[in-house]
Amino acid sequence: MQYQSECLSALKSVANIQKPFEKTFMDTMKLFMAIPDRINFLQLGRYGCFSEQTYRNLFEHETFDWFAFNGSIISKHLTGKRKAIAIDPSIFPNQARRHLG
Repeated sequence: MQYQSECLSALKSVANIQKPFEKTFMDTMKLFMAIPDRINFLQLGRYGCFSEQTYRNLFEHETFDWFAFNGSIISKHLTGKRKAIAIDPSIFPNQARRHLG
């Protein structure tokens, strides 16, 4: 429950979001905590409140500032001066990985 309230707080502090995005996003965050295996749109549709196509459409067409969202959550919990960011390049296509170094 605390995780949900923190996610919702960070989500609302990041941008002006519409209610459908908020509902789907919060459902997705619950599913990320609950699904033990690989998480994809099919899994979200199987275990979530919405259809696979709803998750797919929302995350493929919606522009969302993930960096600001994560920064909002991090700023509440990490109080030191130095913070680090890690990026998993496996989520990018092969061509983009070469540019990341």
